[in-house]
Amino acid sequence: MEDNKKLLSMLGLAKKSGRVIIGTPMIIEHIQKKKSIDPEEFLVIEAANTSENTHKKLSDKCNFYNIRRIRISANCAELGASLGKNAVAAVAIVGKDMCRGVESKI
Repeated sequence: MEDNKKLLSMLGLAKKSGRVIIGTPMIIEHIQKKKSIDPEEFLVIEAANTSENTHKKLSDKCNFYNIRRIRISANCAELGASLGKNAVAAVAIVGKDMCRGVESKI
């Protein structure tokens, strides 16, 4: 639980720095537009209680484009609250240093 707090606060910092894409549709749109994304510069974080449909969409896109995806133990409401939103199923972190920082909290 303590690790979740550190991770969620790090996600809040990432949002303030403008390094976060919020929501599954926006993440998928970004992936499709870029087509070649450096795996070290992009990280998808999925909440624990996403729907099967959302989980499949994210899994398929991330696997196809070789993008790292991590499913965390926080639920959609907790993930959203850390970003100042209601409920958020997934976020993407952009930038090598920010990805490293977030991964260090997982």
